[in-house]
Amino acid sequence: MTFERDGAQLFASAANAVLPRIEAALGALAPDRAGSRLHGISALPALVGTGTRICAIAAEALGRPSRPVRAILFDKTAATNWSLGWHQDRTIVVAERRDVDGFGPWTIKAGLLHVAPPFDLLTRMVTLRLHLDPVGADNAPLMIAPGSHRFGRVAEPLIDGIVAACGVATCHAERGDVWLYATPILHASNAALAPSRRRVLQIDYAAEALPGGLEWLGI
Repeated sequence: MTFERDGAQLFASAANAVLPRIEAALGALAPDRAGSRLHGISALPALVGTGTRICAIAAEALGRPSRPVRAILFDKTAATNWSLGWHQDRTIVVAERRDVDGFGPWTIKAGLLHVAPPFDLLTRMVTLRLHLDPVGADNAPLMIAPGSHRFGRVAEPLIDGIVAACGVATCHAERGDVWLYATPILHASNAALAPSRRRVLQIDYAAEALPGGLEWLGI
């Protein structure tokens, strides 16, 4: 798959050089949480932020200097073995609430302020998934519908039809691999058939400022 054609691309071993330091930076997080929304981990920006090899993948895809604006650690184990239906990621994290046309509704998740922006903003973002563990067919690899990011905001009743039209690609990975995605791409994940630890650091990147005084919270 290629990012230009499918909205997804694998960068094999791209995180190998920084993976031990990323693991050390995330080491204090509770191991029994399925997902942890991250902010304020002091070592993380130097590993995945502006000027790093990881951020360069995002900047090349967006065609402009970019920066990380949201991070989530997914930690799927036998004890936290969940499934997630087909959906689009539709929210961003901001520093404080300001009422700006097109932004809303607002929610608080893990103490962080989230808002749904105008959908066209999401089309100018990318998402990177850094694999801290290998993900094979039995360990709940992410599934995507290639090209589905071009359909705009997809209403829930239309999702199954678009997935059927686009087909399904399964994103296997080795430890240290990085998958690049168009942020609005339709994606899903099954529960693992043979659960073993599957840690993925997911980071959204953007290349522009927000309007109306809104500011990215960042990582």
